[in-house]
Amino acid sequence: MLKYSIVVPLHNEQENVTDLYARLKSVMEASGEPFEMVLVDDGSTDGTFQLLREVAAIDSRVTVVKLRRNFGQTAGLAAGFDHARGEFVIAMDGDLQHDPADIPIFMEKIAEGYDIVSGWRKNRVDNYWLRRFPSRCANWLMAKLSGVDIHDFGTTFKAYRREILEQVPLYGELHRFIPALASWHGASIIEVPIKNVNRERGASHYGISRTFRVFFDLITIRFLLKYLSRPLHFFGTVGMFSIMGGFAVAGWLILQKILHQTDIMLQHGPLMIFAAVLLLAGLNMLAVGLLGEMQVRHYHEPTQRPPYSVERLLRAQSEESTISE
Repeated sequence: MLKYSIVVPLHNEQENVTDLYARLKSVMEASGEPFEMVLVDDGSTDGTFQLLREVAAIDSRVTVVKLRRNFGQTAGLAAGFDHARGEFVIAMDGDLQHDPADIPIFMEKIAEGYDIVSGWRKNRVDNYWLRRFPSRCANWLMAKLSGVDIHDFGTTFKAYRREILEQVPLYGELHRFIPALASWHGASIIEVPIKNVNRERGASHYGISRTFRVFFDLITIRFLLKYLSRPLHFFGTVGMFSIMGGFAVAGWLILQKILHQTDIMLQHGPLMIFAAVLLLAGLNMLAVGLLGEMQVRHYHEPTQRPPYSVERLLRAQSEESTISE
């Protein structure tokens, strides 16, 4: 088995492909360790794939995975992880804002026995109000909710042991939460400072819509980490509070009827409806919790359906092939 796999998802990065390959090749050859590069074309509409094909043709250590359309960064990473063959996997972005010269730092720490080495953009160079301040708030919230004390969840630049990646499902925007998910399995995590430079070529793919997707995934992560194997503990608690509230209101209404002969429908009609809604909502939450308990086994026995579809795979000593998944 190869020792290191460098996984890089790319989307419309034709200006950076050649330089990225040259710098990765230089760093990894200097390390003296056996390696491969897994470069994923995530539905690019420019000349990215053509350049990747040329790179794969001259270097047998390069594997190119072309996805049928743009599935997003998490799916691109998942495709790269699935096709990587190294004992350790190093993931990074393809826009050269991650400096390949930092890779030896990750190799050193992963060799010390850590399961995950996470990059930390300690001195960021991007806009303070649009990028750094929101990122700092989001990272603080992620650390508190996940219980993983790292400063930078957002960077893709990380190193992993293969067995850890095999235990963590990827979909949505969950690539940034791999350390949190892996911590549930007892993974050891360390953070290392990395250089952060401005993009020199190409257009940024960052958009404000990503913030909302990350927020919803953060809620998912919090639920998974705390109630993964016992969803009834969450839904059941909410349901029981709702049911108790409904019974309390209904009991008060019954006492009013018995002790004061109050016309409940006339004087407390909305309150009676509210009690009924609380009771029904509580029963529904209990039912959802029970269904969740029944579905837990699907987490422990996953179907392994990938969140992407491969159009073409280029790998040394094999014909260019079309694959349907």
